[in-house]
Amino acid sequence: MELARKWIQALWLFLTNGFLGFPFTGNIYQGPLKVICSPGLNCYSCPASTTYCPIGSLQQLLLSIRFSLQTGQYFFGSFVIGSMGMLGAVFGRFICGWACPFGFIQELLHKIPSKKFSIPTSLTYGKYLFLLFFVIILPLIIVDDFGLGKPWFCKYICPAGTLEAGIPMLILQPDLRSTVGWLYLNKITIMIGFIVWSVLSSRPFCRTTCPLGAFYALFSRYQLIKLKLHKDNCTSCGACHKVCPVDIRFNETPDSCECVNCMRCMTEACQFDAISVELAGFEIFKPQHNTQTTIR
Repeated sequence: MELARKWIQALWLFLTNGFLGFPFTGNIYQGPLKVICSPGLNCYSCPASTTYCPIGSLQQLLLSIRFSLQTGQYFFGSFVIGSMGMLGAVFGRFICGWACPFGFIQELLHKIPSKKFSIPTSLTYGKYLFLLFFVIILPLIIVDDFGLGKPWFCKYICPAGTLEAGIPMLILQPDLRSTVGWLYLNKITIMIGFIVWSVLSSRPFCRTTCPLGAFYALFSRYQLIKLKLHKDNCTSCGACHKVCPVDIRFNETPDSCECVNCMRCMTEACQFDAISVELAGFEIFKPQHNTQTTIR
């Protein structure tokens, strides 16, 4: 199952970054697919990107609210919010574990041999602060003379944007190199920091900083597709603790907001049929003693 998940992650990486004509156009793709919401964190400005980033679009919506009100254009971003809400309500953090390009990159980096370190639980609350302040509050309240705010998270923080868009665009458009300043260097530093951290710890950006992961985490208890713990079968052996990439104890906190639903606890660890995948309360997938798989 883990190998299948890696292939699915790679497929999503290609689907959301499938514009292969960027070396010839020297610019980002702006075709009809760009109206589709990427399920995972994937920069709109990546020259290969075929979709838009949900966090970037949410910031663009919020930073323009005052301007829209001042000019009498009463727009509500139902498409952006609706797309994010639908993805969260159906899949939740399954997206983090199966369809996020930057999550996939972090997992690959973590495979580099090195001494590994755990991430303190207190740091996992950071992503909610980034969602609240950098994505929602700051774009709304700090505006220019025209009533327009800034995409604070994309502009000042996002390492995925630096890796996927900032560096490639400087390569494709050499004229942009003259505009490089402290802001770009700051983002390069942040990106390098997360790259090194990803080698040493499992998914540090997802667990401490990602506002999209924080948004999807709000649906963890109520998402339509979810992992289900069968308490009567659980022996509290702790096997699920050892394989979890985000250091949760699934048998103790089955609805944890940190769970990225990679299913390793179910397919690699549990020998007692205590974990299954459910769709709207109906069991659809459950391995049998880690040797035989049944679809119901």
